[in-house]
Amino acid sequence: MPQSKKNDNFIDKTFTVLADIILRILPTTKEEKKAFCYYRDGMSAQSEGEYAEALENYYEALKIEEDPFDRSYILYNIGLIYASNGEHIKALEYYHQALELNRQLPQAFNNIAIIYHYQGIKAADEEKFDISKSLFDKAAEYWLQAIHLAPNNYIEAQNWLKTTGRLLS
Repeated sequence: MPQSKKNDNFIDKTFTVLADIILRILPTTKEEKKAFCYYRDGMSAQSEGEYAEALENYYEALKIEEDPFDRSYILYNIGLIYASNGEHIKALEYYHQALELNRQLPQAFNNIAIIYHYQGIKAADEEKFDISKSLFDKAAEYWLQAIHLAPNNYIEAQNWLKTTGRLLS
């Protein structure tokens, strides 16, 4: 087994052990603990590339979890899975739902921008330049929001915004 795989397993196991300890000490309800266990299991399955299992766990967590902040991260992770499977429309739906609950997720803004940018490139390749420009403008709008929340991140996006004249000073 490669060293990086061993480290990943160690990190996953460490996370699981720490999460279980935290669950035991924090004053949480039985339902909150159950929701967190589903979320934790979803994250573990997602990190192993077991996307169907991860989605099952995330959907179960959504049925139970009431806290909007926690729900936003579940929705965000579901969006990640759909994006990684090339289901961009579904991914956008989940990223937007996450942002409705938590406007402080720069990674969701960034991922939305990436999808719009990708679609803009595809439209340009098909010589649909009006559509391409519109999609690039949408990408810029979301990257600007991500950068506003995390100014030291998304350097490639910042460079793209500068070179295309879309960076607002």
